[in-house]
Amino acid sequence: MRTVVLNDPRDRVLDSYTLLAYLENEAGALHVKSLLGQAETGPSHLWMSIINLGEVLYIIERERGVAHSRNVLAAVEQLPVDMVIADRAHTLSAAHIKARFPLSYADAFAAALAQIKGVPLVTGDEEFSRVESFVAIEWLPRR
Repeated sequence: MRTVVLNDPRDRVLDSYTLLAYLENEAGALHVKSLLGQAETGPSHLWMSIINLGEVLYIIERERGVAHSRNVLAAVEQLPVDMVIADRAHTLSAAHIKARFPLSYADAFAAALAQIKGVPLVTGDEEFSRVESFVAIEWLPRR
C-alpha cells in the first residue's frame, strides 16, 4: 500500500474531459499521460469522482457501444487514479456548487472533489472557468 502525502503540489483531480482526452488521444493527452506517469512512479496522487467515470462510460457507450465501454472501463481500472465514491459531504458540496454555478451536475462533482482534496482540477472544459474563483484549475493544452 502506498503512503499518500496530503496536498502534495503534484496531486490533482481529473474530470471526464481529461480522461476522454487521454483515451481518445486528443489535445492534452500528452499532459495527462505525464500526470499518469508521475502518479505511477512517484508521490503524486490522482483522484476522480466515480460520477465522472460514469460520464466517460456513458459517452463511450453511446458513441461506440457497450463492448467498447467495458473495454475502456477495464483499461481505466489499471490507471493510477483513485476513484472516489461520492459520500454525503461530497454530494452536498456538489449540490451547493451546482446551485451557485451554471455547470453540469457531473462537473459539480469534479469541482467539489478538487475543493475537498485542496488540489487543482485538470480539465480542458471551458465550463470550469465559472468556478475558478474557488477551485484551482489546471488547463489542458489545446494542441
